[in-house]
Amino acid sequence: MHTYSTIKNKLFLILLIAYSITSIAQKNKPNVVVIYTDDHRYSGVHALGGMAVQTPNLDALVDAGVSFSKGYLMGSFSGATCIPSRAMLMTGRNVFELQGIGKTIPKEHKTMGEVFQENGYHSQIVGKWHQDKASLHRSFNDGEKLMGIGVYLTDHFRMPLWDWDKKGKFSKEDAYLLTYNEDGKIVRRPVNKNDKRGPTGTEEDGPHTSEIFAEDASKFIKKYKKKKPFFMYLAFHAPHDPRQAPQEYRDMYPPENIELPPSYLAQHPFDNGHMVLRDEELAEWPRTPKIAKQQLADYYAIITHLDAQVGKVISALKESGAYDNTLIVFAGDSGLAVGNHGLMGKQNIYDEDGVHIPLVFSGNLVKDKGTKRDAFAYNFDILPTLCEFTNIKKPSSVTGSSLLPIINKKTDAVRDYTYHAYKQFQRAYRKGDYKLIEYVRAKDYHKKKGESIRGSRVTQLFNITKDPWEVYDLSFFPEYAETVKIMRVEMKEKARELGDKKANIEGEKYDFWEFY
Repeated sequence: MHTYSTIKNKLFLILLIAYSITSIAQKNKPNVVVIYTDDHRYSGVHALGGMAVQTPNLDALVDAGVSFSKGYLMGSFSGATCIPSRAMLMTGRNVFELQGIGKTIPKEHKTMGEVFQENGYHSQIVGKWHQDKASLHRSFNDGEKLMGIGVYLTDHFRMPLWDWDKKGKFSKEDAYLLTYNEDGKIVRRPVNKNDKRGPTGTEEDGPHTSEIFAEDASKFIKKYKKKKPFFMYLAFHAPHDPRQAPQEYRDMYPPENIELPPSYLAQHPFDNGHMVLRDEELAEWPRTPKIAKQQLADYYAIITHLDAQVGKVISALKESGAYDNTLIVFAGDSGLAVGNHGLMGKQNIYDEDGVHIPLVFSGNLVKDKGTKRDAFAYNFDILPTLCEFTNIKKPSSVTGSSLLPIINKKTDAVRDYTYHAYKQFQRAYRKGDYKLIEYVRAKDYHKKKGESIRGSRVTQLFNITKDPWEVYDLSFFPEYAETVKIMRVEMKEKARELGDKKANIEGEKYDFWEFY
């Protein structure tokens, strides 16, 4: 017979073994760092687009990983495209499956942070959050400095910030600014009524948002000592406008030396439905070469400054020893026009101007380094990819596709087309070498101005393989009439499959297909 003492000892041994196995499994699980940049188009990384922008640290991530040359944002039902972009990233769901425009993430949609928390990770956030406070609070164990929670001064050098709030309140009264005192030291002060919207700040006033977030992320990485692996969501606000950077970075790009891309135009040839909004007010019409060069010089400067800050984070990973067991994901949330097609913003579905994003899986754990994949991918594929990479069961609410089989060369693709939507005005369908864009003249609604009619009924067809900047519209040539016809039929089929109708977008008044 077993004595009570013997049984107790055996039970203790079993628990000890189980604990040891769990500890080993957690220790061997990779850390994950997701670096998300704002309004950062694919060609805003030198190693990807070959443009004159200098990005040595991002180039190093490309060299140390697998990059996707056809990574995309599906679209947006808001002029603030970063709202649905971040909702898609966090939930692994497409734009038609979000709640409304994506501002609120309902509890039934598991977020990236929640998934990692529930699977033995410490979940940490640094930087920008553009969704509701409840989903922020449940997504992370802790956080460093945050932005975008109700107070915004449109200024990288005067950015309202919050510390992590364990209760999840993040009240306006708790927002503060970081400034330099007379001794040049960083001090904090409350945001007050006299703090007018910018951009009016300079590097003399306080640290840049990119510097703040990179420093916080680096400190966390260096000090992290827990047995749990960590998941970090590092969301930079750059290179979103205002395109501010320290003078040394601005000096790197004299406007007169800037080469404009092939799609530069002084003015867009027709009303695309959303030509008058904040992004387009950043530069006067027409966008002369001088204006466009200045805008692009500023864009390159803030990107290069951002790149230097990303370099600090990667250095922290290496210095701490965490790099060897960390998967790094780098992606942008949208494209940006900055003079392409006569536009400034991202309220469109041209590639570089609106939806083409950098997407890179990098680090010591990625084996096929310095390689590119031509498969179609969306940003909402990132979460299911991370689940498979870390051996975490994908939540039932996640509908994106894992890209890991493509990364590991087990398959060439997980889809054979992409579909894009911008509000009720624009739709695009990409398959093979061609991309069809359809525009409509549709109703729109403004809180102050009421209902109006905007947009134009226009069709565009691009051979995007030969013409990646979408310069030569082929839609009116007789020899492409059949291509247009076939793609129109297929686009409607995909719209039905994806659920592209206003009934699926909470709060949406109008439907593209009612005006098509």
